[in-house]
Order: sequence, then C-alpha cells, then structure tokens
Amino acid sequence: MFEQLTQLAQQFGQDTVVKNDAIPNEKNEAVINEASTSIITGLQKMVADGDLSKLGGLFQGNNAKDASNPAVQQLTQQLTGNLSEKLGINSGTAASVASTLIPKIISALVGKAKDSGDSSFEISDIIAAVSGGGDNAGIMDAISKYGGQFGLDQNGDGKVDMSDAMDAVSKKSGGLGGMLGGLFGK
Repeated sequence: MFEQLTQLAQQFGQDTVVKNDAIPNEKNEAVINEASTSIITGLQKMVADGDLSKLGGLFQGNNAKDASNPAVQQLTQQLTGNLSEKLGINSGTAASVASTLIPKIISALVGKAKDSGDSSFEISDIIAAVSGGGDNAGIMDAISKYGGQFGLDQNGDGKVDMSDAMDAVSKKSGGLGGMLGGLFGK
C-alpha cells in the first residue's frame, strides 16, 4: 500500500509541493514521502486507538475528499506537524500543503479501492496496512458495527455477519477479494 500511496502523493505533489516556491527543491521528495508515511501511520493510529468509526467514515459516499471529515482532519493535522517538526517547513506552508494533499490522496486511494474496474488496489490492502498485516478482528468488528451505515448489510437483516459475506460472494466471485469487494461495493 505504501507504494501506491507514494505514487498518489507524487501525482498530487507536483503542483502542491514541487511547484511551490515556499518549499525548497531539496525537500520536495522528503515532503512527498512524509505525506505517504503520515497517512499510513495516521490510519494505523486510528485503528490502535479504536477510533474505527473515523476510518469507516472515509468509505461512506465521497467523504474522503471532504476536508471537514474527522479522519481527513486528523491526517491533515498529523502531516502539518510532521512537515514542520521533521523537515523544518514553515507552519503556514506545512498547513497549506497538508490541507491540499491529504484530501486528494485519500480520495484517490478510497476511489481506487472502491472501483471495481481498478484492480491495482483493494480494500483488503488498506485493512492489511492499517492493521499491520496482523489481526484484523478489530477492523472486522468495526465493519460489523458500522457496516449497515455503509451498505454492507447485504441481506437486509440489520446486522453485518457471515451471511452477508456469503451473499456478497454469491454476487461477486473471486474468493476473499471478491467477498471484500462485494461487501465494500466493488
């Protein structure tokens, strides 16, 4: 996932970072890399803190590009602080860069994960990255808890459980990837 994030950061960083006179050219690559790192560590922190509703909120509608989304705000604040503290970027410039980059990168990331026509990135990649590749039980609990709000209740019984997974699999073939894709609207 880090590679895909870095590619998105490079894509959106051209105007926001590279063409920004307030950021010294020798720091362009470090700023772009910090954006990717801040997103991964920020999402991991949400999971570690048990704040899975923020993470789930990124996948609802077009919330990922909304600067007022709590997850986007948290990630923006984290990147702003990291750019100032780690790279010595002026706090105003850091805030401007972060508030532009984070919504664009997160929106593109979520869009790719939700796009059934784009196999370069899957929801399962996000789950594995933010859970450290280990126990996904907490994230799956959040999916169950918040899943009805996000259209994951495939059979309309008021809960997200294995029968929803089976319904998703029957709608979409392809094993676990198909199941997760089906659950997340892919």
